[in-house]
Amino acid sequence: MSEARIWHGGDLDEARRLFPGAPEPWIDLSTGINPIAYPVPALPASLFERLPLPADHRDLEAAAAEAYGAADPAMVVAAPGTQVLINLLPLLRPRSRVAILGPTYAEHAQAWRAAGHEVSEVASPEEADRADVVVLVNPNNPDGRAVARDVLLALAERLRSRSGWLVVDEAFADFDADETIVPALPSNAVVLRSFGKTYGLAGVRLGFAIAAGDLALRFRQMLGPWSVSGPALAVGRQALRDRKWLNAAREGRGQDARRLDALLQPFASGPLRGTRLYRLLETMRAPDLFSHLGRKGIWVRRFQFDCRLLRFGLPGSAVAWERLSGALGEFA
Repeated sequence: MSEARIWHGGDLDEARRLFPGAPEPWIDLSTGINPIAYPVPALPASLFERLPLPADHRDLEAAAAEAYGAADPAMVVAAPGTQVLINLLPLLRPRSRVAILGPTYAEHAQAWRAAGHEVSEVASPEEADRADVVVLVNPNNPDGRAVARDVLLALAERLRSRSGWLVVDEAFADFDADETIVPALPSNAVVLRSFGKTYGLAGVRLGFAIAAGDLALRFRQMLGPWSVSGPALAVGRQALRDRKWLNAAREGRGQDARRLDALLQPFASGPLRGTRLYRLLETMRAPDLFSHLGRKGIWVRRFQFDCRLLRFGLPGSAVAWERLSGALGEFA
């Protein structure tokens, strides 16, 4: 039996299929990607004409180690997007009992199941005591739930006693990094970090696994040589070292998240949740609001596991803010 199709953000083909009469251009608020992208530098043609240099690959990993707080650049493995790492990770273990702290990004469970592991969803780390592997997203997608660093480190220690792993997907931690475990990474833990979400450059396809020596080596062996393109190496190296841009983006997206909360609050049946890059609205009217916005050419993220939820990414322009505000104002 084939896996059920997982809904993802960014699928404007689906938006146009569902709402063929909607005005163009669409405003895509269905992803958690920074709408104000890092300014891509002019790239020399040689980056597209030759294979990437190993020294450039190592320099990217050194920049990532510095940005994320890893003790040693050798712990950082660059890959063509975090999704590749999510798919590879289950192949590095024999069949195991895997507990996933959910609901969360659905590709984690699908990847472990596809590799033959026994997968269950748990509501808290305390419910995972029988698992060989615990997987969680921190802060969580879609609700922004954060698990404290000391809780994660204690969980890794319990897993170590049975040769287990802790996998922490920190895809949205760049702007909400208070609980990252990278600086004190246990030897049986793997942290995944995404580049494209924070820097607004999802098309670059760049992500990182951070792990202790043997695990990092096995990732490198599975990825093989030239796993990251020359242009991605160049953009990633520059962006990850640009702390001034990151700090300004963190502050700017925090302001945008508060502005979005003010627009969504009248429709909320509970507290608005999420991160600086997306906000999660819970309302019994979610299906009607989704359709209303779709007819206005505004695409937001709905969820298979709960029809009361809608996730809103941040508008990226004055026009987008105006259209969203107007559409919400017309919802009755």
